[in-house]
Amino acid sequence: MDADVIVVGAGLAGLVAAHELTSRGRRVALVDQENANNLGGQAFWSFGGLFLVDSPEQRRLGIKDSFDLAWSDWQGSAGFDRVDDEDSWAVRWARAYVEFAAGEKRSWLEGHGIKFLPTVGWAERGDLRAHGHGNSVPRFHIAWGTGTGVVEPFVGYAEQAARDGLLTFHHRHRVDELAIEDGRARGVRGTVLAEDTSARGVKSNRDRVGDFELTAQAVVVTTGGIGADHDIVRRYWPERLGTPPAEMVTGVPAYVDGRMLDISAAAGVRLVNRDRMWHYTEGLQNWDPIWPGHGIRILPGPSSMWFDALGRRLPDPCLPGYDTLGTLKYLRTTEDIAGYDHSWFILTQKIIEKEFALSGSEQNPDITAKDRAGFLKERVLGKGAPGPVDAFLRKGVDFVTAPNLEQLVEKMNGLTGKALLDAAVIRRQIEARDLQLANSYSKDAQVQGIRNARRYIGDRLGRVATPHRILDPAAGPLIGVKLHILTRKTLGGIQTDLDSRALGADGQPVEGLYAAGEVAGFGGGGVHGYNALEGTFLGGCLFSGRAAGRAAAQQTR
Repeated sequence: MDADVIVVGAGLAGLVAAHELTSRGRRVALVDQENANNLGGQAFWSFGGLFLVDSPEQRRLGIKDSFDLAWSDWQGSAGFDRVDDEDSWAVRWARAYVEFAAGEKRSWLEGHGIKFLPTVGWAERGDLRAHGHGNSVPRFHIAWGTGTGVVEPFVGYAEQAARDGLLTFHHRHRVDELAIEDGRARGVRGTVLAEDTSARGVKSNRDRVGDFELTAQAVVVTTGGIGADHDIVRRYWPERLGTPPAEMVTGVPAYVDGRMLDISAAAGVRLVNRDRMWHYTEGLQNWDPIWPGHGIRILPGPSSMWFDALGRRLPDPCLPGYDTLGTLKYLRTTEDIAGYDHSWFILTQKIIEKEFALSGSEQNPDITAKDRAGFLKERVLGKGAPGPVDAFLRKGVDFVTAPNLEQLVEKMNGLTGKALLDAAVIRRQIEARDLQLANSYSKDAQVQGIRNARRYIGDRLGRVATPHRILDPAAGPLIGVKLHILTRKTLGGIQTDLDSRALGADGQPVEGLYAAGEVAGFGGGGVHGYNALEGTFLGGCLFSGRAAGRAAAQQTR
């Protein structure tokens, strides 16, 4: 055989699985359709947020968290409703993952040299119900080095294993078939692609120069989801989320094409929960794109006012940073706006300086470089918006600024080429909201949320602007931001048991075949159910990749 184990996909889950294998002396063939520049895959580009429960960082900030609270939040968010079938393993994976996040996860990460910022973010604040979707407390721990830093140690392990003769890289090898013989995985077959020296993330060629076949005792599939193929996204777009957008921006590189899902199904592997997906409503067109249709997500604080394409304020819980899929559903199912693929933020200079962050390692160069002094200077002591945010404000095609609301709305209408927005209608809504700031209490849910956030020291110091009137000239100029749907994650996929063994159509494990990461719904074919709590995608790759590597090593000893 060519190796003890073949790992298909050199993203985070694949690298973690490979490390678990080589650290136990197994010979690994690591197969990927991209070149060596792309080791680490999609995770390299991420913000590096990780979901942890009752961490030292939380405790230092006065956050009281527990496994019970986190598990309640997870269940309320996931809404598992197929527990006798498609969710049968996902529920077990979910509980195991929350136990990991509340237990061994942080020390395991530190053992690989991964450390965290002292502040903890409060992502997905929820749908305003105690038993519903969302994080009850801040749990979003950002790694020093962002996603690049999370990937870094596992890339290093793979390169060292290659030098030691335990791992062989097969770059530019695209798998087209899983070789299953007598119910057991025996290897992979596929196409050798022409050499391509493109930089990381840049779309590469698909020119065939030959064929290949590799054999092994086991195969681990870790090839990601469907986010770069908008046709596939639309094909599986669920009816509950209304009509899919005609135009979207792309939050993942072009190689996130979902090919191995159908290839696995053709080999007899069971796919589940394909109608579950995770896309953002706060996408921007990248002014400096790397891959086709490159979009960037705004990580918003709670103060921007959110309007639909016709200029009506979105209802709660469709608030910035609260309920991602709830907002997506509202925008795509409300009849008179479903035909439009955009919405709007209206905010002030004061808000953008404090509250706007951009997702992605390249949008956070100080954290990615682990530059603590630069972080302090830029984000705590600095004046004005952070550099990457300011660049979008100046160069991004989705941003307009103006000294007054009438001029702002005129510019906003100019971005769509249609006079869909009425300045007088928008003014009435903003003035009504501004009146709510005269007291320290309010009937407005968003204003309540702002004041609630500022009771948390992490938000008050670095994430939430001092409450002020949107139309206060001293807080200006006014800023309008056109928001797009940004594709991101596949929440369903290959169904796996707790050892990451891929299950066949009969629900039984396919001997020698494993799956991990996004292609497996981050574990079990859909560990998140219908909703994610954020910081759980990288963590799902780490956890499921670890399980797959350990189980495959046990099988091949």
